[in-house]
Amino acid sequence: MTHDAELTALLQAITTARPQSRQRRELLASLLQNVVMLAEQDPDTLDLKIAETALAELVEAFEVFAPYRAIPKVTIFGSARTKSDHPLYDLTRRTARLLAEKGWMVITGAGPGIMAAGIEGAGREHSFGVNIRLPFEQGANEFIASDVKLVEMRYFFTRKVALTKESKGFAIFPGGFGTLDECFELLTLLQTGKAVPAPVVLIDTPDGTFWSEWLHFVTSRVMADGYVSELDDRFFTVVTNEDDAVNEILGFYRNYHSVRMVGTTMVIRMHQPPTTEQLEAIRAEFAQMLTEGTIDVIEPTPAERSSSDELDLARIAFAFDRRSYGEVRHLIDVINSWVI
Repeated sequence: MTHDAELTALLQAITTARPQSRQRRELLASLLQNVVMLAEQDPDTLDLKIAETALAELVEAFEVFAPYRAIPKVTIFGSARTKSDHPLYDLTRRTARLLAEKGWMVITGAGPGIMAAGIEGAGREHSFGVNIRLPFEQGANEFIASDVKLVEMRYFFTRKVALTKESKGFAIFPGGFGTLDECFELLTLLQTGKAVPAPVVLIDTPDGTFWSEWLHFVTSRVMADGYVSELDDRFFTVVTNEDDAVNEILGFYRNYHSVRMVGTTMVIRMHQPPTTEQLEAIRAEFAQMLTEGTIDVIEPTPAERSSSDELDLARIAFAFDRRSYGEVRHLIDVINSWVI
C-alpha cells in the first residue's frame, strides 16, 4: 500500500512553520517513509521498541548538543573502576581542566572513575554526560547529575554515536572491555573513513604500561600478521602527561580545519595554503592515494558554495581512492607542519 499523498501532506504540515532546504526535506521524507515501511512489515514488538528507543535517544542527544555546536569538544574514555585516589584519576582531571582552559568542552559517559575525573576537571559548565542505564551501576556521577547537558541512554550503540559524533578529539585512558571496545571502534571508524579525521591520544601515567603493552600487541601481531596496514598507527598517539595530550589535540587543528568529500573528490580545508614548494612536495609524496590527476589548490566547490561551507578557508583537492585514510592522516600532519 502506498501512502505518498499522506506523507507529502504530513511533511508539508511539519515544515510549514520551519522551511527546509531540498536536501533536508528529502531526508525528513525518508524518515517518514521508513516509519511507514516498518509498520507495514508487521514487526515484532521488540523490534518496534528498539527502533523507537534508538530514534528517541538520538533526538534527545541532538537537542542537548545543538546549542554548543560551535564549541570544540573532546571525548574522554576510560575505566569506571578507577578510584579517585589513583594517579590516572588525577591525570584525567588535569587533562580535562587544561582542555577547558583552552576553550574546549568535555564529553564523557557520565559514570564514575575516569568519566567522573574528566567532568570534575573540566567543570560542570564545560561538560556533557552521556550515561548508559545499567542494572549494576549507579546513575550519573555527582559532577554532572541533573545537569541539562546530561543524556540518559538505554543502548550502547546510540550512546557511542553521541560520544563520537560531536567531538573533534579523543582522549582514551586505560580501561576494561568497554574502553577497549570504544578505542577499537573509534580507530575502525577512522581507518575506514566512516568518521572524519580527528586526533586520538592514548594516555597513561609515566610509569604505566597499559598502552605500551597494547601497542606491542597491535604492532607485533595485528600489524605484523597483516590484519591492519602499517600506516594505521598514524591514527593514534601514546602520551604520558596532560601537556602532551592537549598539545596533540590542539596541534591537529593548527592549520588543518576540516575535510569534505564532494563526489569522488576529497577537499581538505586549512587556514594557510601551501607554497609552491610545499604543494609540489605533497604531490610527490601522496600521489599513490589518488585515482587520477594530482593535488591542486582550489576555490570552494559549487557544493560548498551552495551550503556556505567554510568559504573563507584555503583548500586543496584530489581524486581520492577512498582507501588510504592513513595517508590522509599523515597529509594532515604535513599540512600542520606548514605553520610554526
